[in-house]
Amino acid sequence: MASKKPKLKVISLGGLQEIGKNMTVFEYDNDIIIVDCGLAFPEDDMLGIDLVIPDTTYLMKNIDKIRGIVLTHGHEDHIGALPYVLKEINVPVFGTLLTLGLLENKLKEHGLNKLVTLHTVVPGEKVKLGQFQVEFIHTNHSIADAVALAITTPVGVVVHTGDFKVDYTPIDGDVMDLHRFAELGKEGVLLLLSDSTNAERKGFTMSESSVGGVFDNIFSETPKNRIMVATFSSNIHRIQQIVNSAYKYGRKVAIIGRSMVNAVRTSIELEYLNMPDNTLIDISEIKNYTDDKLVIITTGSQGETMSALSRIASNEHKQVSIRPGDKIIISASSIPGNEKNISNVINELTRKGADVVYEGIADIHVSGHARQEELKLMLSLIKPKYFMPVHGEYVHLLSHKEIALSLGIPKENIFIMNIGDVLELSKKDAKINGTVPAGQVLVDGLGVGDVGNIVLRDRKNLSENGLMVVVVTIDSASGQILAGPDIISRGFVYVRESEDLMEEAKAVINDALMKCEMKHISGWSNIKNVIKDTLKNFLWQKTKRSPMILPIIMEI
Repeated sequence: MASKKPKLKVISLGGLQEIGKNMTVFEYDNDIIIVDCGLAFPEDDMLGIDLVIPDTTYLMKNIDKIRGIVLTHGHEDHIGALPYVLKEINVPVFGTLLTLGLLENKLKEHGLNKLVTLHTVVPGEKVKLGQFQVEFIHTNHSIADAVALAITTPVGVVVHTGDFKVDYTPIDGDVMDLHRFAELGKEGVLLLLSDSTNAERKGFTMSESSVGGVFDNIFSETPKNRIMVATFSSNIHRIQQIVNSAYKYGRKVAIIGRSMVNAVRTSIELEYLNMPDNTLIDISEIKNYTDDKLVIITTGSQGETMSALSRIASNEHKQVSIRPGDKIIISASSIPGNEKNISNVINELTRKGADVVYEGIADIHVSGHARQEELKLMLSLIKPKYFMPVHGEYVHLLSHKEIALSLGIPKENIFIMNIGDVLELSKKDAKINGTVPAGQVLVDGLGVGDVGNIVLRDRKNLSENGLMVVVVTIDSASGQILAGPDIISRGFVYVRESEDLMEEAKAVINDALMKCEMKHISGWSNIKNVIKDTLKNFLWQKTKRSPMILPIIMEI
């Protein structure tokens, strides 16, 4: 009997029904390739967490099968988790020049730059990885050097668009390779995975070059005042347009914010950013120029607490402080959840006399993601047999499904997946079959994955209710109380103004410990539980609050 042919497995470990931490696994027989390896930013209830990265348990189990990681572009939500994942899974990484340039900065910070093999590819190139062949196709996005992937597998061709938009007038003049997508469609594509971020939005996304005209207008209307622009550090095309306007109006450009400085330096070195001679100055030199001769480009378009713009707004930046009349342009749209932070920064800047221009006022930002008409174009060119919307929350994936249905793709051939679901494909059929471990790994400082739900629950409890520590010293032989109970309170009540409450609490604990002695209750854990329960009930009756209670018993 002929042995059963293996199937192609497509597994998303992030980026489905969520924004960020994009990561997709393609597996056939004994070969695995990984597309992208991104991070997400923590949600409000993830107290103290710095970053969220995908759960790679499945990859760790199958580490011998992994042939490489292939990158579509250099945004954080596609490359940000690599320094953490490559420590565990050190495999070759393939990407375009700018993507790997930005990645290298990250690897240096983590001391990995000499340990990881990076392969630079150019659009049009094909790379063989096990039984997969990956072709890189030029696309447009809000960062230079973005590519889509055509992955040839033993069961058929899979196209992964990465993040894209169709821009007929891109800043670098390099239009998306629509011709190659059409050829692939003609040859036959088994599965398309396509960016869903803007699938709810009708029409076309505006060209990046449309922003240049708006900058020009703002610069010409602001002949005397200093101009500051906050944008994403990775949006090199946007930075290029700011530099172009600065040069045109005879202004010097200074850069602040660590990620912005790194991105600009890398882009100039790799010739993705054209900086005219004598235009770029160090931030320490701004005092040598009058306001009408300066443009400052900064991070902080999302109102992040530690970013340069937030520190300027709150008077905490060493080199830059707001002067009345400063023109501040926030050239980005808010990532969902950041609206409050951004509005706080805008209020703070306005209060100090700055004139703030943001997306609601002028068209100083365009998205890097395709809207409905562009998504229809991609589906029409590729004509896939099966379709899997990716990169977006559930509503985005669903909207993208509706677009595909409107173009005649049968309902049973469209797969809205959860992270961890396994899509199995042969030449003839496709179905969801089982799941693999998937979810979030939380990064806090140097700790990766050591903070979980229980620690977060404790942090939430501490942040909302405070902490009480009860210290008691007991004679190890007789079980008698030698000292205490002493009570230390943090974030619950101010002890000096609540002395009566503290004295009562001590008395209540004392009574409970006496009862323990009389009933011959010994053992630390039993006594601790009695202290906890007694104090908890007493404090709830008195204050209607439930602080975290931490009993400490010392034996002598």
